[in-house]
Amino acid sequence: MSRLHRYATTLRWTGNRGTGTSAYAAYGREHEVEADGRPDLALTSDPAFRGDPARWNPELLLLASLSSCHQLWYLHLCAEAGIAVLAYEDRAEAVMEEEASGAGRFVEAILRPVVTIAPGNDAARAAALHRDAGAKCFIARSMNFPVRHEPEIRTA
Repeated sequence: MSRLHRYATTLRWTGNRGTGTSAYAAYGREHEVEADGRPDLALTSDPAFRGDPARWNPELLLLASLSSCHQLWYLHLCAEAGIAVLAYEDRAEAVMEEEASGAGRFVEAILRPVVTIAPGNDAARAAALHRDAGAKCFIARSMNFPVRHEPEIRTA
């Protein structure tokens, strides 16, 4: 039996510099996203599209969502498999292709988790569980581009 889960956010544009969108260069790309009971996120567009490099942008959030979802599934699967993960850090990257028209799309993401496991744990099994986590990750399963995994497993 399937279950539906619903999510809600509110986005508020804060980049009106006095004349709204009277010209492409006349407005700021700043906006905020909120969800009930959570801190607001300050966002903008990518700096390549006139955004503030000090703020998050949608492309980074997409990549962060992929990385986070993968990590959560991976930790879950390791716990079930009896593998004690002591540390996890992912240096994820994604590539977006911009077309001549200005439209674009992501063409790939690469997750590069460095995982430290407890001595005596099965490093080969720990590495293989990344494939399983990728197959279960809600975000990765929703993407229309490849999400690759290049894990490094270390033993403490």
